Amino acid sequence: MKHSWIRSLSVLTLFALTAAVGCETPPRSQARRASLMDDAQPTVRRFEREDPGLRDFMANAYGYAVFPEIGKGGLIVGGAYGKGVVYQQNRAVGYADMTQASVGAQLGGQTYAELIVFQTPAALDRFKNNALTFAANASAVAIKTGAAAAAKYEDGVAVFTMPRRGLMAEASIGGQKFTFVTLNEAERRETATTMP
Repeated sequence: MKHSWIRSLSVLTLFALTAAVGCETPPRSQARRASLMDDAQPTVRRFEREDPGLRDFMANAYGYAVFPEIGKGGLIVGGAYGKGVVYQQNRAVGYADMTQASVGAQLGGQTYAELIVFQTPAALDRFKNNALTFAANASAVAIKTGAAAAAKYEDGVAVFTMPRRGLMAEASIGGQKFTFVTLNEAERRETATTMP
């Protein structure tokens, strides 16, 4: 009974934290937005260095979202959070954040990059309308030579991950949720918060 109560409290705490963090989709300042943009393309190039075949895979895609660094940690209850840049036909169109909460066998922490590739306009529109979430059993392709050649779209979406630091027993993307904001909306929000 005591363990059930602790587990419930941990889950509620995790959801509260991810909800609070998730309210700030675009980076709050122009400098932070510029920093995220500066990290986005080098991250895509790192993915392509790991698997040169990814260039062809992405050349046939309608758009993509790149999250240069996602932090993930867990001890039974886990969570992850990261910010990214969204591209439509190779042009930046907005920012996104990703939140994930999970309960189950997991231990440790890690940071990793994530690349979500959209095959069609409809797939990207689902993402931009905040209607894309991954089912509990969803998994990403760990990037390595030949990964793109073996990757398959599911509902017009393919996901690749690349570890940066740390180890974690569980690497599922199940439960990830995304919030999208256009470039103009991000600037408007900053202006609204700095006005007297």
